[in-house]
Amino acid sequence: MSFRVNTNVQAINALQNLGSTSNEFGKSISRLSTGLRINSAADDPAGLIISENFRAQIGGLNQAVKNSQDAINYSKTAEGALDEVNRLLRDARGLAVASGNSGALSADQIQANQNQLQSIVDSVSRIASTTQFGTKKLLDGSSGVQSFVTSGSAVASINIGGAIGSGTAVNANGAVTITTTAAATRAAVGSRDFGADDNVAVGAARAGSFNINGVRFDASATDTVATLRDKINSASAQTGVTAVTDGSGVLTLTQNSYGSNAKIDLTDSTGVLLSSAGYAGSAGTDATAQVSVGGGTAVLFTGGLGGNDGLTLSDQQGNSIRLTLAGNGTLSNATVGQVVVGSSQFQIGANSGQTTSLSLSNFSSANLGTGVVTGKNLSNLDVTTNQGATDALKVIDAAINQVTKARGQIGSFQRNVLESNIRSLGTAVENLSASESSIRDVDVAQEMTNYTKLQILQQAGLSVLQQANSAPQSVLSLLR
Repeated sequence: MSFRVNTNVQAINALQNLGSTSNEFGKSISRLSTGLRINSAADDPAGLIISENFRAQIGGLNQAVKNSQDAINYSKTAEGALDEVNRLLRDARGLAVASGNSGALSADQIQANQNQLQSIVDSVSRIASTTQFGTKKLLDGSSGVQSFVTSGSAVASINIGGAIGSGTAVNANGAVTITTTAAATRAAVGSRDFGADDNVAVGAARAGSFNINGVRFDASATDTVATLRDKINSASAQTGVTAVTDGSGVLTLTQNSYGSNAKIDLTDSTGVLLSSAGYAGSAGTDATAQVSVGGGTAVLFTGGLGGNDGLTLSDQQGNSIRLTLAGNGTLSNATVGQVVVGSSQFQIGANSGQTTSLSLSNFSSANLGTGVVTGKNLSNLDVTTNQGATDALKVIDAAINQVTKARGQIGSFQRNVLESNIRSLGTAVENLSASESSIRDVDVAQEMTNYTKLQILQQAGLSVLQQANSAPQSVLSLLR
């Protein structure tokens, strides 16, 4: 056994163990104070990965439950409106039956029935055209409008909703055609002519600074057109502006984006770029086009609306078409997309592809009761004659059957798809949450046991460290 003063190995060992205990003690306090076993990736890297994936799924499932509830409210709104249509059709049928009793009714009474029937017909069309879920119309045939690009070289994206232009309903499948009437352009500002080529220096008289779209650039006397170009391009992400030269000593600033919202504001305090100190500004122009859906009336679409760039065209309903550079100003009655209506899509799962759809037809009077009497539908019934009353009964019965089937379809969608899905999602959320909790959450009883152990070890470590620090004093007895 040796005795040393300069190096106290026992104290070093005790200090190391005390430090390790203190570190674990701190982690234990953290776990108890947060209720989480994993507070950072270092606590359990593999567990963190699994837990975060579970959390992402749980969040998606909870949103899918909300989506399903929204879909239920959507379908309830449509079904409630059709319930009222059913009531009106029952009244209409009673009028048709009454009008067939011409032997007992006067002409005035039969005409009164006709007038009341026409009022019912108008009410059915009104319900079909005005029933909405938020701003989305449900029963006019435009529910669930989906748009697709068919000419990717000319158009990057198409988004057409249930109405176009001044509010014309999009209620039938059809092609999207476009004629561009003006091309979008980019803002551009040219510099002064520096001289023979791009290597001519700024010179001491013009050295200074200039600002492009709020970003400052410094130019020394030895900077050339080429070096200024490179400085400007290095900040292109901030300014939105690119500089180009043509070898003749002239520099041109060009906006990266198209349209009137993409500008160039150049402030030159010493005439570095401009012929004299001052300001130069420029703005692009927006594209415009005439767009029609399904061969309908062409509607004006304008670029730049709502802060978009000049290639994104919109109408007053918020529909939009994004032109490519190839399609900018070059299209003439070109078919660029397709609109499909009648099917509303709902995301009812946490993952891609977990969707369902509900088809709602056009329930206006002209679309009810068709196909049973040649040339007749709910909108053109005439019960003032015996044959007309007979035909009206056939048409109204067909309309009642049509509406009733639609209500049954909606009810089945609500009960067997949405409500069942909500119950299924609830079970999935519960079990995933339990799994995530077993990984992420702390077992308080177990952690308190560990906490108590570490607390005792820490106190013991402090005591032992004190003893180890005093151990070298025994060497003094050898020096007496």
